[in-house]
Amino acid sequence: MNESILIVDDDPIFCQVLANALVSRNYTTQQAYSFSQTQKIIQNWHADYAVVDLRIGQDSGLKVCELLLKNSPAIRIVILTGFASIATAVEAIKLGVIQYLTKPTDVETILNALMQDKADTDLDIPNTPLPVKRLEWEHLQKVLLENDGNITKAAEKLNMHRRTLQRKLQKKPVHETKQVKLNK
Repeated sequence: MNESILIVDDDPIFCQVLANALVSRNYTTQQAYSFSQTQKIIQNWHADYAVVDLRIGQDSGLKVCELLLKNSPAIRIVILTGFASIATAVEAIKLGVIQYLTKPTDVETILNALMQDKADTDLDIPNTPLPVKRLEWEHLQKVLLENDGNITKAAEKLNMHRRTLQRKLQKKPVHETKQVKLNK
């Protein structure tokens, strides 16, 4: 019996391309494009692994991971994101996600992340602190996370207009971080 991988991302083209690549490597796959679709799929299907986008439309990939781990504690999950932040990486660790990868990435990197059991202690540690704009973006992400993704509440806490916060959050982080490896 083939091992199975659930792909959860709101981009159907990405899901199909990844699914095709995984099927060609003898994995069984299912695709979900939202939290509610994920709920429906896992009622009747068990996945050994999951690849989950951090932002799935209006849904949080962290909440999807929480659901998957509650339903199947042995599942190995990799989060993919184009908007990596320290706050979301920390929360992913707390949930039990095994890897946190930045987009774009390839199928081999994803599979290696799913199968990796030990932390990579040979990662380069930066010699300089994060730029101020990156620190601001990290802080915005932390406050947003503390407010369960509610932009209005986060904007109130930050004493800024909601639209201003939305614009700042939509920008790519100033200093792209390399792959952050999460292992317990």
